[in-house]
Amino acid sequence: MTGDLEVPVFRPDQLHGFRIGVTSDRRSGDLIDALERRGAQVLHAPTIQMANADADGPVIADTRAVLEARPGILLATTAYGIRRWFEVADAAGLGDALVAVLADADILVRGPKARGGIRAAGLDDRGMSDEETTASLIDRVLERYPEGQVVAVQVHGYTDEPQLDRLRAAGHRVLTASPYRWLAPDASDNRVLRLIDAACSGRLDCITFTSAPAVDALFGTAELLGRRDELIDAMSTRVLAAAVGPVTAAPLIAVGLNPIQPERHRMGALIRLVCEELEQRRVEYVTSAHGTIEMRGSMITIDGVCTTLPPSALTLFRIIARAGGAVVTRAQLADSLPGRPDDHAVEVALSRLRLAIGAPSLITTVVKRGYRLNV
Repeated sequence: MTGDLEVPVFRPDQLHGFRIGVTSDRRSGDLIDALERRGAQVLHAPTIQMANADADGPVIADTRAVLEARPGILLATTAYGIRRWFEVADAAGLGDALVAVLADADILVRGPKARGGIRAAGLDDRGMSDEETTASLIDRVLERYPEGQVVAVQVHGYTDEPQLDRLRAAGHRVLTASPYRWLAPDASDNRVLRLIDAACSGRLDCITFTSAPAVDALFGTAELLGRRDELIDAMSTRVLAAAVGPVTAAPLIAVGLNPIQPERHRMGALIRLVCEELEQRRVEYVTSAHGTIEMRGSMITIDGVCTTLPPSALTLFRIIARAGGAVVTRAQLADSLPGRPDDHAVEVALSRLRLAIGAPSLITTVVKRGYRLNV
């Protein structure tokens, strides 16, 4: 990989045993490849998908309006949006005129990628937002241009009307160009449902987000399923939420979550942070009579032998191992499993767990009390 996806530290076993959900659509292949090459199991479930306009007519109409108005300011928010806008304009025979008009405008960009898109079009910008957000970009306009002007805004995915209203309230005339938009997945695509179920049932260790609309769409789908609270609870305890930057993190924080986010808002930095967080904070070691046990994600390693456990067995093993030799009652184990099974079902689950780990004597039955790790 090249560009902002380059991650200096690499080991093919960094994420071995961990299961990660990827919610992005665009560039998801790069992210998935980077995670899988580090040993992760990836569940891809794009909660929204980026699509070009159904026809180029609206973009061409936006372009003609910009040409006629000759804006004094252009706000560029995404590299893809700028590139697509100029591609459509070129195909309609308006590309040269658009470049000429925007060359006379003061161009402000939301971040380095948008700056790259502007420069690829043969134009130069006059500044970048401080925080790589639309709100910060609007702050820059209101600070630099107190008197009303014509402002063209290349919007991304969906129109952030509250921010555009700030421009209008200051006396600016606002024009928009929308080269692409966000779409909900097709009704036949059940990957988001599988992701929600995996998170709620303990089959995911982390979910990555690269856009705020993707977060909103995930919670919206969970709410329709009646599992929103269950999903948020899972993400506040055992499922790590990872956001590429503060804009993406905002809807996660709004529901009480504490997502990790890299200082540098880039895909490569997000990958590196996920690796560090999972390796340093989500790998547990327990001393036992069979040697040191390593627990990472769905995998446990006992005396050098790795075993991947299904969700229920993994839950039982973690509870017993974390007790460090203390007795765990059947009631405690039953409470941790879906459906709250009876004592017999717990005994059957423990028997299957012993067989799965290949060390039957590691978990000891304490008659009439429960189970304990043989330390």
